[in-house]
Amino acid sequence: MKVAILGSGAWGTALAVSFASRHQVSLWARDASLVETMRGSRHNQRYLPDIELPSGLHLSSNLDETLAGAELVIVAVPVAALRDTLQQIAKRAVPVPVIWLCKGFESGTSQLPHQIVADTLPASFPRGVLSGPSFAQEVARNLPTALTLASGDGEFAQRTAKALHHSRLRIYSSTDVVGVEIGGAIKNVLAIAAGICDGMRMGLNARAALLTRGLAEMTRLGLQMGGRAETLGGLSGVGDLILTCTGDLSRNRQVGMLLAQHKSLPNILDELGHVAEGVYTAREVHRIARQHGVEMPICEAVYRVLYENLAADQAVEMLLSRQPGSEFMG
Repeated sequence: MKVAILGSGAWGTALAVSFASRHQVSLWARDASLVETMRGSRHNQRYLPDIELPSGLHLSSNLDETLAGAELVIVAVPVAALRDTLQQIAKRAVPVPVIWLCKGFESGTSQLPHQIVADTLPASFPRGVLSGPSFAQEVARNLPTALTLASGDGEFAQRTAKALHHSRLRIYSSTDVVGVEIGGAIKNVLAIAAGICDGMRMGLNARAALLTRGLAEMTRLGLQMGGRAETLGGLSGVGDLILTCTGDLSRNRQVGMLLAQHKSLPNILDELGHVAEGVYTAREVHRIARQHGVEMPICEAVYRVLYENLAADQAVEMLLSRQPGSEFMG
């Protein structure tokens, strides 16, 4: 199968490496100089410097060339760039299946990725989301990983998952696009909270409680927006939550740990040098939770730390002082 991957960040590059031995893969980057550097070194020095790019992986900064003859397009750009990228696909390509990888809500519109897709791609383009607990470095190193591919068209989800699935990258199908996207978005906000918890050395008991109550918040909003409980309890929900909140490779967790050291958010983002989607998602979750009347105290605390200058230790005390209620009544 001829696969076009748009976006040469860590995740797009990792999937290109993973799929290149089984498919004809083209990896597109907007920056022509970056493409030339990758061609010369056969490495993506900025995002995955330790991973050698397969000799059969085609690299290009020409979108028309990348899309020509593609049987599947995988969009591996952040949410902020999704709309523009999809508009370019719609202009240039005949109807072709499109899968997106980004996690979060669009700033300003508070739309989930599938809503952006509905706005920009004609209905003739089959579509789906690929998500789940996955660090790009581990996928690129061919370590075992399991993901979920969700589409409103169950047959398309099953067929595409089967085509991309291999022994080291297990891909399951689903029809719950909303649930998969909600899990992928909220876990990044909760990972910032987990980073604060770990950075303040509050212990493993506190982290376990945070993850469990965070899952309750994720589930409340997910159900309110049309997702399914079993999805939020699966790979793209609790699975991704556990990984992102506990793994040392998590950029969002790193943000929280640096906040616990009283570093400013602009300095943290400069230090990371990579996109930490939870920072932007927290603002949209704050808005959406209020719009839907969903109580999300952990996500609210993260929002206040990021955007209202609430100190991390004060946010923790605020959460600890909340009156406990019934566990399964919110």
